[in-house]
Amino acid sequence: MSEKRKELVVSAIENGTVIDHIPSDKLFLVIKILGLDNFNKPVTFGSNLESKKIGQKGIIKVQGKFFQDHEIRKIALAAPKATLITIKNYEVVDKRRVELPDHIIGIVKCVNPKCITNNQNVTQRFNLLDKDDVKLHCHYCEKITKKENFEFL
Repeated sequence: MSEKRKELVVSAIENGTVIDHIPSDKLFLVIKILGLDNFNKPVTFGSNLESKKIGQKGIIKVQGKFFQDHEIRKIALAAPKATLITIKNYEVVDKRRVELPDHIIGIVKCVNPKCITNNQNVTQRFNLLDKDDVKLHCHYCEKITKKENFEFL
């Protein structure tokens, strides 16, 4: 008996971005923080797909959207090992892994309810303490916010 190759067929996008290698449990968070649940062009996503790198992964294809730096920082905080693939005229023109910035400004909320950023009109500012475990140090109150406590703005 011959082995048949199994493939998942998802239509290609002409121009846009593919976000690959998203941990499956973070897929819908990435969709939400990027506002893709209200985007007016085609968005295709897959969840719990097999990945040699991370076991199971999610993937998002967004037609007609090229992400700005502030959006890429959000992706990096939610899915630090994600890959961004830029597509133009059905061809891959750029493929890169997202990178966590050393300073995070105005993306997540401080866990300290008494922090000035939670009580006055002050922009949230953090320094990245740990790239592997993703821990943020508040510039104002000095509390540490861990990735499991991120509340995206």
